[in-house]
Amino acid sequence: MKKVAVINDLSGFGRCSLTAALPVLAAMGVQPVPLPTALLSAQTGYPNYTYLDLTSQMDGIRCAWQAMGARFDGISTGFVADPAQFDQLSAFLDAFQQEDTLVLVDPVMGDGGRAFGMFSPDLLAGMRGLCRRGTLLVPNLTECCLLTDWDYTALTAHQREQNYTERVATCGEALRRPGQTVVITGVQVPGEDGKPAVGNLALWDGGTFFLAQPYNGKSYSGTGDLFAAALLGALLRGETVPQAVERAERFLSASIAAAAREGTDRNDGVPYEALLGMLLQ
Repeated sequence: MKKVAVINDLSGFGRCSLTAALPVLAAMGVQPVPLPTALLSAQTGYPNYTYLDLTSQMDGIRCAWQAMGARFDGISTGFVADPAQFDQLSAFLDAFQQEDTLVLVDPVMGDGGRAFGMFSPDLLAGMRGLCRRGTLLVPNLTECCLLTDWDYTALTAHQREQNYTERVATCGEALRRPGQTVVITGVQVPGEDGKPAVGNLALWDGGTFFLAQPYNGKSYSGTGDLFAAALLGALLRGETVPQAVERAERFLSASIAAAAREGTDRNDGVPYEALLGMLLQ
């Protein structure tokens, strides 16, 4: 069985980060091995939460896994609780990244054209360095613009134009290095019926793929984590990039639709649990 080291925070409520990635990977026949970067009672969108930074524990966990002779087919990184964690992530990659290791980097920094409150020049510099070591990058459009110094507002002003996805692809290629796959998530476009749609644009050596689904205008905690985990699991199972994007998008769309039917609060995330079987269909 393939193994993935999942380096992210653990939030009790919010269906995000580790609590989203672990069941998705397990359902897809991949063993997830969690390395928590922080422990929260609930994700930070809630009005009240506790927070424990686990940076001091990461080195010991890495050394213990090295002593065990651990090997990983994939490594996934997400929310970085403190810029000091970039040194720990670099040491982890030095220890466990092999030529055939699939390294997913989700550069959590912002959304909707705005950087998150924890954003800083140090975070941006560290994330750029981490992206250079990844083989699969999954920024949303805001994060792709931050990483490439593109103007988000100027880019999205062309959203209704026919060549908009080509403009987004040019932004993505400014981030992508040879051998890397970049999947830009949350790209909003007009649907065929004129209603809003949102999709994911994948770029790799010699290939481009875009797939969109109807957009209900709502945002939920953890959807990016679910998509990234499903994408990673599918690629580790040998699927092509378009196949993996389609599988992850289909699963996420069904989960979002379930949240809309149930009237789920955005902070609670989407009720994906009953839909995990879709990942194997």
